[in-house]
Amino acid sequence: MSIKSKIKTFFFLDDEYDENEEYEETPEPVKQPQRNQHQVKSPNVVSLQSVQKSAKVILVEPRVYAEAQEVADHLKSRRAVVVNLQRIDHDQAKRIVDFLSGTVYAIGGDIQRIGTSIFLCTPDNVEIAGNISEIVQEHDFQDKRW
Repeated sequence: MSIKSKIKTFFFLDDEYDENEEYEETPEPVKQPQRNQHQVKSPNVVSLQSVQKSAKVILVEPRVYAEAQEVADHLKSRRAVVVNLQRIDHDQAKRIVDFLSGTVYAIGGDIQRIGTSIFLCTPDNVEIAGNISEIVQEHDFQDKRW
């Protein structure tokens, strides 16, 4: 069979089959590899040790509203961020919290208040367990900012 006819057959341009080159396909038995208990490596398995090494919590104390984008970049990189808003004007702090709330919502994360003017922003790969709002509410009466 010439190369031209092989190409035609490959692309179904030639409906005729060369009877001299019929192949009989016999299925080969699939061999199951024997796995050693200590040797379980698969391309879809991720070592938990490598995940734990890359986990970070970033501490940020913004002085201006423009620094909120830096916090959003950390969240997009799947890092948890603790944001201390005690040294910024109240109006700017509210704008930052609004911006971060939108960012966290967009990436499927969470934002929690963990202290007076301190927030924990987490991406979707970090779960927040527990609640400390009772302690925060006791101190809210002293600080009317939030």
